[in-house]
Amino acid sequence: MAESFDVVIVGGGIVGLSTAMAMLDRAPGLKLAVLEKERAVAAHQTGHNSGVIHSGVYYKPGSLKAHLCVRGAAAMKAFCREQGLPHEICGKVIVATSDAERGPLAELHRRAQANGVPGVEMIGPERLREIEPHAAGVAAMLVPGTGIVDFGAVARRYAEIIASRGGEVRLGARVTGIHNSAAELRVLTEAGELSACYLVNCAGLHSDRVARMTGSTLDLKIVPFRGEYYELAPERRHLVKTLIYPVPDPRFPFLGVHFTKRVTGGVEAGPNAVLALKREGYRKSDISLHDAAEALAFSGFRRMARRYWRNAAEEYYRSFSKAAFVRGLQKLVPEIRAEDLHPGGSGVRAQAIESSGALVDDFRFVTADRIIHVLNVPSPAATASLPIGEAIADMGKEWFQSLGHRASVHN
Repeated sequence: MAESFDVVIVGGGIVGLSTAMAMLDRAPGLKLAVLEKERAVAAHQTGHNSGVIHSGVYYKPGSLKAHLCVRGAAAMKAFCREQGLPHEICGKVIVATSDAERGPLAELHRRAQANGVPGVEMIGPERLREIEPHAAGVAAMLVPGTGIVDFGAVARRYAEIIASRGGEVRLGARVTGIHNSAAELRVLTEAGELSACYLVNCAGLHSDRVARMTGSTLDLKIVPFRGEYYELAPERRHLVKTLIYPVPDPRFPFLGVHFTKRVTGGVEAGPNAVLALKREGYRKSDISLHDAAEALAFSGFRRMARRYWRNAAEEYYRSFSKAAFVRGLQKLVPEIRAEDLHPGGSGVRAQAIESSGALVDDFRFVTADRIIHVLNVPSPAATASLPIGEAIADMGKEWFQSLGHRASVHN
């Protein structure tokens, strides 16, 4: 007989875990399980990201990303302080390397102010050199509140808090099917069968597939993009004092190659953004014929590719040419040399694309009766994970009322 739960959350990344924490906070006594297919939480997007606590500079004013990132940055810093998790508020500079980038940089500054990002200021070359002596630019924006943390460690602490509140995190529990009937949701996993009154789909790179398991019809598909990094040699880390970013192309959700300090002490350079031929394809050699065929067969991907093929070609060239990668970095720090860079890690971004070919820019949540689908939560989702979890819990507040005989609901 299937074990029964009030709420099942599919996906043990930072968003699924933060959602579980928020739900257990609102409804103590809730019988809740988080299902994670890997043998550890935070195994994919959470554990492979750059570790930046973003400030909310880039996002369209009024968007969920803007609102939740600014709130999330403050909440994440407070959480790390309270929990004793290593983090650093090192600041960031966004550098215009030519006069043509002054206008877009000024627009970023306007967005930052509209979003309520604290402390941002426009600076000239002299001030930039004081902050980053080896960076080159005609102007820059200083974002003093940007920080760095190990989001894998944050997610593991979330999991500990879930357990302390009576929830369960089940590892090695890949979901293989979901039967949605009037009476219940039956969730089939490789570790057994569960039944649930309600379900939250936080499956990240597989969120569209989990949505289809429930019978939901979507006008989008998750397409994976790999970001590849180099590590700066230890003897050259002095070239980067804070975080150094370029002015991004506003047409894309990717930020361009940049320099990122890690809370563990290293400095990463990158990433590029190329189509991954496997949903969890962290290496160039990682190929899934099923995943690749599914992406290429999707009309939305083909429309997007026709629109941006030149940009895609540049990214692929940089993926296979270290010299091209270095030239991109030298625009920000001219002293960088090829021998300063060693192959680093990579991450895969779960990017939702609509059938029209549009890249879904904002976070996207879809409610369907007893199910909440979390369908587009790429960066800055780790930064914003605490308020994202609270927002999802708020969407499910009627669930808690219907379960009031089992859970003591807090408003």
